[in-house]
Amino acid sequence: AIMCRMDGPEVAAFRAACIEHRIWGCFSIMEYNPHGNPYNVGIILDDQGALRLYYRKLHPWVPVEPWEPGDVGIPVCDGPNGSKIALIICHDGMFPEMARESAYKGANVMIRTAGYTAPIRQSWHFTNQSNAFCNLMYTASVCLAGSDGTFNSMGEGMIVNYDGTPLAMGNGIPDEIITAEIRPGLCDEARRHWGVENNIYQLGHRGYVAVKGGARDCPYTFMKDMVAGRYLLPWEGTVVHVDGTGCGLAPPTREYTPRPPEGAAPAVPLRKYG
Repeated sequence: AIMCRMDGPEVAAFRAACIEHRIWGCFSIMEYNPHGNPYNVGIILDDQGALRLYYRKLHPWVPVEPWEPGDVGIPVCDGPNGSKIALIICHDGMFPEMARESAYKGANVMIRTAGYTAPIRQSWHFTNQSNAFCNLMYTASVCLAGSDGTFNSMGEGMIVNYDGTPLAMGNGIPDEIITAEIRPGLCDEARRHWGVENNIYQLGHRGYVAVKGGARDCPYTFMKDMVAGRYLLPWEGTVVHVDGTGCGLAPPTREYTPRPPEGAAPAVPLRKYG
């Protein structure tokens, strides 16, 4: 009953705010899904109120969150002033593959929205920095601040340079605004000209000094197994939490279907803008 829809009043209010203030905006909604659990959705609107990016959270914060796993991948949109923007949500940022995929698809700025509490503070800091450095891209991350009467969210928004250096950091005060100047052209230049530590390039061109063009195979077992549908950890059988029952949620009975249901938000959300 409290879920939002893309054609609902909440998104309409977001559009109106972007138009009124002539700014781009990034927003989160919990979207109604008639075919299953709700989606945790992030959207980016431009200063005309147009939808530029639509994303469904790939990695819900299990076992706490019962949201449907995302099925539209990690879209990237053209943003202002030479930026190419990806958007991930909260727990997504704990998976280095999320940032790598964002950069691989061309993002030079990755936004991360979150609602973490204080025990995650150190992980929040170093993942935002490592996601930036390992992929030579800016990360701009914002976390809920203040208390809902039960949990005290930590805040501590961060904007990190493509070399992993924090440019601006917030604290736990609600309604604080942090700002920093980023220059996407410098990020793009580093990706072209860096030799040492151009790691996202070197991943697919291993040892290019020794062999022409570098080794372009896939030496990673987990990648091969995931593609083949046989991802299996050596300690798989000992993992305790494999559903949400520990948090009072009923175990699921249906299998995952990667294709979004007919009538849901589009899997290819938007054309490119430029």
